[in-house]
Amino acid sequence: MIHSMTGFGEASAGANGIGFSLELRSLNNKFFKLSCRLPDELAGLEAELEQALRRGVARGSFVLTMKLKIDDERAASDVNENVLLSYLDHLETVRSKVHDQAVNIDLTQLLALPGVLQPAVDEGKIVEEARPIVQDLLEQALGKLKQMRTVEGVSLAEDLSKQLEVILDRLSVIRGRAPHVIDEYHDKLSKRVGELLAKAELKVSEPDLLKEVAIFADRADISEEITRLSGHVDQFREVLAAKADEPAGRTLDFLAQEMLRESNTIGSKCNDAQISRCVVELKSAIDRIKEQVQNVE
Repeated sequence: MIHSMTGFGEASAGANGIGFSLELRSLNNKFFKLSCRLPDELAGLEAELEQALRRGVARGSFVLTMKLKIDDERAASDVNENVLLSYLDHLETVRSKVHDQAVNIDLTQLLALPGVLQPAVDEGKIVEEARPIVQDLLEQALGKLKQMRTVEGVSLAEDLSKQLEVILDRLSVIRGRAPHVIDEYHDKLSKRVGELLAKAELKVSEPDLLKEVAIFADRADISEEITRLSGHVDQFREVLAAKADEPAGRTLDFLAQEMLRESNTIGSKCNDAQISRCVVELKSAIDRIKEQVQNVE
């Protein structure tokens, strides 16, 4: 069973006054690539999240977005009274030196001074509390993403199978046409040589004519290419039908390249209009396959 590399999954949860939401998106990529967008409080979990994701998928370009929503009560900052009193002492000292001027103290501005307000909850404690929750959310989101990738994989497999049918149909035509190419070459060569020799009043022996036809037949023989191409199609089908969830994208991409190579060889070796048309249709189907397998994990 093949899987698409395009997918989306999300999960959310809340605990101890903190709401967590996680989104996971994936697109096709030859390798594994992850972009993490985490709140500053959870930046230390990035390496762990990447390791967990690598265990669940083989390749693709992933974007993991994590958001926190902290309740007002928990988000409130603590006032460091010692720091605030120190600022007030300094202000009293300044005011004692300017007796003839009014000095107003704005507590709101004092709270904005460095060190006066401190987070109510230690960031390290948030990370420890969040770790099991975030790991569970990643597992849930990854499960949804893989489910979507599986569904899209079924659609990909159906389209790929249709293209394989086109290839086999065109190969059947080519296989039936190939022997007639040699016979037609013999007839055309005999006729042409006969016309030329009639003008020159010369003769060519039949063995010499057959030798030339044999050389052409050897040069235009495409039986091996047809056999190899058919074999690649069979192997491609086996990979599509496999029940295991092993990544198959690179294998299918390699087989598609080999099928294209055999098609090119058939087209270059056999000088026949009907076969050439079939080769064009073959290559069109293979190009479609190559395009589709780029999104197979």
